[in-house]
Amino acid sequence: MALFFDSAWFDARLEASGLRRADVAAALGLTAEQIAELWKDQRELSAANVRTLSALLGAPPAEIAERAGVSTPVPKDAPSDALANLHERLDRVERTLAEIKALVLDLLSKPQ
Repeated sequence: MALFFDSAWFDARLEASGLRRADVAAALGLTAEQIAELWKDQRELSAANVRTLSALLGAPPAEIAERAGVSTPVPKDAPSDALANLHERLDRVERTLAEIKALVLDLLSKPQ
């Protein structure tokens, strides 16, 4: 884990993604001055900030937190976990709807 904010790593990720610090500011809802404080390790990231940067930079939340310094929290529900949970729920809903549709069709096909 990085002791301090790894500004060189973040700058390299931004450059590779074709982004600027201003894009980070917009994504996090911070000012340019607040972003400068992050890069100088004078401001800490929240778990929500880590999640946003993970999506923005295409890096796992744990790596973002690791590169942001020792006190940076890793989000408990990473986007990939949340997406997997959402897919599982959607699958259950679709199976239930298929069962309901089969029951309704069965009821409609029976003479009354």
